[in-house]
Amino acid sequence: MNSPNVPPSAPVTAPVVGMVGAGQLARMTQQAAIALGIDLRVLANTRDESAAKVIVDTRLGDYRDLADLREFAKGCDAVTFDHEHVPTEHIRALAADGHAVHPGADALVHAQDKSVMRERLTAIGAPCPAWARVEDLADVEAFAEENGWPVVLKAVRGGYDGRGVWVCETPDEAREVLGTGVALLAEAFVPFEREVAVLVARSPHGQGVSYPVVETVQKDGICVEVIAPAPGLGEEEAADAQRVALTIARDLGVTGLLAVEMFVTKSGLVVNELAMRPHNSGHWTIEGARTSQFEQHLRAVLNLPLGSPSMTAPVVVMANLLGGPDPDVYSRYEHVMANDPGIKIHFYGKDVRPGRKIGHVTALGTDLDEVRARAHHAVTCLRGPVDA
Repeated sequence: MNSPNVPPSAPVTAPVVGMVGAGQLARMTQQAAIALGIDLRVLANTRDESAAKVIVDTRLGDYRDLADLREFAKGCDAVTFDHEHVPTEHIRALAADGHAVHPGADALVHAQDKSVMRERLTAIGAPCPAWARVEDLADVEAFAEENGWPVVLKAVRGGYDGRGVWVCETPDEAREVLGTGVALLAEAFVPFEREVAVLVARSPHGQGVSYPVVETVQKDGICVEVIAPAPGLGEEEAADAQRVALTIARDLGVTGLLAVEMFVTKSGLVVNELAMRPHNSGHWTIEGARTSQFEQHLRAVLNLPLGSPSMTAPVVVMANLLGGPDPDVYSRYEHVMANDPGIKIHFYGKDVRPGRKIGHVTALGTDLDEVRARAHHAVTCLRGPVDA
């Protein structure tokens, strides 16, 4: 029976979310959009990008070109991002045109510019390492005089997955980094015990939720494993990490997802990095949480009620799949599936290159050691022999 308030001929119009960028984050967001009945549009550089291969409404353009962004945003109910590289002034221009952009420029700049981030986090009382903007070796040596060596130098803009971060033990090493001409800031080296991450979501009307704190395992600057919940983390410390992340989201005016990477030290938590988008530390949520991070991000940017972040199993482990020398990963599907029917495999549709992040696997269960072993076995088999 038709509703008395809706004429029989009235068209049903699905919300349209435009995501600038067509990487694996956009690709996985499409899975959530399908279930929610949302039309996802992506802005890609080329048709062979990860999300462009699977999303019908793919527009080609340059995220650095305001005209391309304006054309892309037409007809979108919300515009969001799968990376942080869109120029801040272009985001402001889209908002001035009347588009709902999430996160907005005033929030996203904190994930784009590390010096702006550190300044703001320090001002709101978030736990941060000592830091300073540096322009030359004299600045670095003055910082080291006060905080000691090693000194961590970071690119102010553009760094990710360990790129743009240099741990300098000596002035000579710092001089070499300064010679790249990249704008830098210096941070005190943090002797951390492990790394954790907190993923939170916040909607435009201010509703916020936090996923469980996870432990992230890094190798050569790349996250290779995420364990949910972070093992051995006390309830009070976990709650403190969630409070810090939710406070940052509120005070920075974040809308959508916010990932806060932290160091666990003997004296407490220290905020390391921010990302304002779906994040590698949250891929486990596709199978491991009642609401995946990708669905949550769509809910948030459309100002819908947020979903439950609770876990679907006591232990979830996500292991990133890095490319090996043999590109034929599909020939190894059968063994992984037959060995462990409970393993979930996600490929990103990327060409395989050694060390490149081409997918991930997720294992769920009750025993941490057993779940980790299953995840590690799966990625080892999929990657193939070390020597081709």
